[in-house]
Amino acid sequence: MQHPISPRLHGVLDYTTSAAVAAAPPLFDMPRPARRLFESLAAGYTGLSSVTDYPLSVRRMVPFKAHGAAELAIAAVLPAMPWVLGFSEHRAARNLCFGLTALTLVVAALTDWSAER
Repeated sequence: MQHPISPRLHGVLDYTTSAAVAAAPPLFDMPRPARRLFESLAAGYTGLSSVTDYPLSVRRMVPFKAHGAAELAIAAVLPAMPWVLGFSEHRAARNLCFGLTALTLVVAALTDWSAER
């Protein structure tokens, strides 16, 4: 399988995703638990990205593969969050959880985790 996503492109996708996740709650009038989740995710993604050993980071402290493992761990629990946090009836918030999970899995599968940074 080819891995067309370079570490640089992965970084661009991370920061873009963080911005979109941060912007979504007010745009879709999400309930407070969803807002808190997505604000936390956006801050966490941005923070992790800023210290990952790849281009576009501020300081290279976290190995790129560990960054990927953290993203997959989040993707493993994210689909349950609408029910755990009580916002499963809010369609946009619920679907953002599902969409982020799908995006994370696709990007992880297509990223070249062994490429030079």
